[in-house]
Amino acid sequence: MVVRAPVEFASLSAAAFCRFGESVPGGVRNEGSQVISPQRRAEVIDALRRGTVPKAGLDALAVGYGRLQGTLDDELDAVASGRGAFKAIRGEYGSGKTFFGRWLQERARSRGLATSEVQISETETPLHRLETVYRRLVERIATADSGEGAFRGIVDGWFYALERDVLEDTSLDPTDEVSLLATTEALMEARLAGVTKVAPAFSATLRAYRHALQAGDNATADGLMAWLSGQPNVAASIRRSAGVKGNIDHFGATNFLSGLLTMLRDSGYGGLLLVLDEVETLQRMRADTRERGLNALRQWIDEIDAGHFPGLYLLITGTQAFYEGAQGVQRLAPLAQRLHVDFATDSRFDNPRAVQVRLPAFGHDSLLEVGRKVRDIYADGAVAGDRVRALVDDSYVESLARAVTGNLGGKVGVSPRLFLKKLVSDVMDRVDQFDDFDPRKHYALTISESEMTAQERASVGVSSVDDIEL
Repeated sequence: MVVRAPVEFASLSAAAFCRFGESVPGGVRNEGSQVISPQRRAEVIDALRRGTVPKAGLDALAVGYGRLQGTLDDELDAVASGRGAFKAIRGEYGSGKTFFGRWLQERARSRGLATSEVQISETETPLHRLETVYRRLVERIATADSGEGAFRGIVDGWFYALERDVLEDTSLDPTDEVSLLATTEALMEARLAGVTKVAPAFSATLRAYRHALQAGDNATADGLMAWLSGQPNVAASIRRSAGVKGNIDHFGATNFLSGLLTMLRDSGYGGLLLVLDEVETLQRMRADTRERGLNALRQWIDEIDAGHFPGLYLLITGTQAFYEGAQGVQRLAPLAQRLHVDFATDSRFDNPRAVQVRLPAFGHDSLLEVGRKVRDIYADGAVAGDRVRALVDDSYVESLARAVTGNLGGKVGVSPRLFLKKLVSDVMDRVDQFDDFDPRKHYALTISESEMTAQERASVGVSSVDDIEL
């Protein structure tokens, strides 16, 4: 069944969307004379068309983060100087937690940090199984000059940095590969001395990997890199080449993370921003899994505070129910104490330096600003850009925004996802492709139950679109 009138928008949402600043040759100009690369524009528009959070270009869309930005930048700088940091983000479904995490990742990469995002789930990445968290972290690690999957490039870059440091010794002959390799390995052992004491397998695998590359044995090198990444089922013959056994376990993953941070630091990166998204799923897990997950989170915080992970910025996201409800943080008193923040004061006076921060409220004006920004970004790269601007003017953007939020009881905070999806795929794509299409004449907003997320349906207080009054 289809609802003929507006309905919602959630996961992309809240407090987001503003500046696309990037000086890229061949880019197009957005409002404010900022240059946007065509590739980034396409990535953003394609994601919005699918109703998902873009993985890049989020600085172009973010609004409402001004009061947090200075503190977050200071914390990223502190991490780059060798400290560890932890921050808990609080927001309801649709408030933009995932968006915020990815926005901060982009910001961190622009400041020289590597980033990674891990979705917490009971079956694939339970929080208490650090070996699975480590594996996902490595799979999705990214840097400013490469997308996800940058781990091997980081390792190779680290060896290159070691060789560069070795070659600064003018007494060495740069053509003597044997001496160069031996001196580089000695420097590697010196740099990893602290990690080797608790995780000798890390340096042993790196050493074997380098030998395999030197010998032209790419198959062994690939296998060793897979094992170092935490991948299971690596052939025993590959592991024997490095003198290691089995798979990486929980404690091994802890030490391997320390090794990764060491490599990042020695390669010139400022550290690692790790985002653990959807931590609130712990509430729906089995009791034993939930308890172990909460305790693992407490251990993460304590290890960072103790200085055991220099260069790590850990960010978690969760709902208010996760932080305050009976099935969340409150089940573990030590964790509740560490994360407690008084939110009784007016939100205008929220402390951005606090361990837990709530996302800014997302109002109607913010939604309109998002719509206008997306409209301008789209029009700048459209075939019929002038028609898009003329037919999808500010008044139409506002009417569509009101239509989408109208049936949500005015809950603007859960409206962005569907609003932007409809704006891009149902309206602007048609205006761009069909010369005679006029959204005011030819388009009536429809929303089917199948395109709503469970959280969006729940936010309206309905189990079916049949319950929505037109």
